[in-house]
Amino acid sequence: MESDEIMPIPAEVKDQAARLRRGALGVTPDHGLEEKLAKSVRTGKPLNVKLGLDPTAPDIHLGFAVVLRKLRQFQDLGHQVIIIIGDYTALIGDPSGRSATRPMLSKEEIQENARTYVDQLTRILDRDRTTVRFNSEWLGKLSFADIVSLTSKMTVAQVMEREDFHNRYTQGQPISLHELLYPLAQAYDSVAIEADVEMGGQDQMFNILAGRGLQRELGQEPQVAFYMPLLVGLDGVKKMSKSLGNYVGIAEPPDTMFGKLLSISDELMPMYFELCTDVPLDEVTRLIDDSRAGRSNPKDVKRRLAREIVTIYHGADAATTADAEFERVHAKHELPDEMPALVINPEMLRDGRVWICRLVVEAGFAKGTGDARRLVQQGGVKLNGEKVSDPAAELDPAELNDAVLQVGSRHFARIHAA
Repeated sequence: MESDEIMPIPAEVKDQAARLRRGALGVTPDHGLEEKLAKSVRTGKPLNVKLGLDPTAPDIHLGFAVVLRKLRQFQDLGHQVIIIIGDYTALIGDPSGRSATRPMLSKEEIQENARTYVDQLTRILDRDRTTVRFNSEWLGKLSFADIVSLTSKMTVAQVMEREDFHNRYTQGQPISLHELLYPLAQAYDSVAIEADVEMGGQDQMFNILAGRGLQRELGQEPQVAFYMPLLVGLDGVKKMSKSLGNYVGIAEPPDTMFGKLLSISDELMPMYFELCTDVPLDEVTRLIDDSRAGRSNPKDVKRRLAREIVTIYHGADAATTADAEFERVHAKHELPDEMPALVINPEMLRDGRVWICRLVVEAGFAKGTGDARRLVQQGGVKLNGEKVSDPAAELDPAELNDAVLQVGSRHFARIHAA
């Protein structure tokens, strides 16, 4: 059982804990991680490190990879990672950060998303030290009497301490009873697998602490709660999210990743170095200090950052190539060696001409013609290096054959008239 008495911590364990704590937002209790690691060394038994996922967004980006990379560090130290795919809790939907009830997913959607997750997780995690479980294994077997018994271990007052529930309640917004059961269900996952450590983002703090509390109530040694910060997205404002479009996907091509990373603000570089790379923190401090003091060019530091990240997911050769291509295209204003083809077909024509906004959309560089119109008005669209200033421009396809459409600094397409 967990004790208030702090046991002597071996130097080996202190080194492990220091490595694991890099970038962490917090660990509860303060000395809990060191004690768990020390116990593992004494007994020779690996820790069970838990991450719970509701399979609702299967595309992994750098923000999500922050937690996965930390799990990989646990694995490299000999511990076992247990991924809980919340196929059962996804029927509820995690209300964390929600201002309204989240729609339930169908079982078919959950199964498909879960399969995609498993395929992508092993891009970062060690497959041999990763166990994937579905919480329907235990939650689906609970009787109504079991659920009533579990609910006696958590009070309504505790649940209403959650900021999202509190805000919705005070604002008179509805909260369904099934949502109140979500923290309890996720907490029971920790009991079912006897978790030693649970990883999560800072938005999962309440749920992870609920797991500690339920384990203690049911006679288990409480897990250590290990929180990682939410990575700020490319916009420099909100957390990285595919739905917000401010993300870098780990499966994106090297040149796309490199270009996106070069677009972040200088202020974000320390966070990205710490959370997304393995560069020693003392070296990161030196790099950032030199760039701020004018002893080095911040752009060169950012290119180092981009190379480090691309190397992790695509290898050093791909990172070097992406860097050289970016320099050739953007610094020397040359065209990329390769670019996708954009074929003008008859369906795109109107009175024998093609609308510039339609071209931008068909190339995949805008979500719709309204978005394309804004890009033109902002000066972000070029044909053969010349800005297109009129969003209503209609062009002769014959004159566009073999022309290069450019949107922003990273998107190019070679036009072909059918």
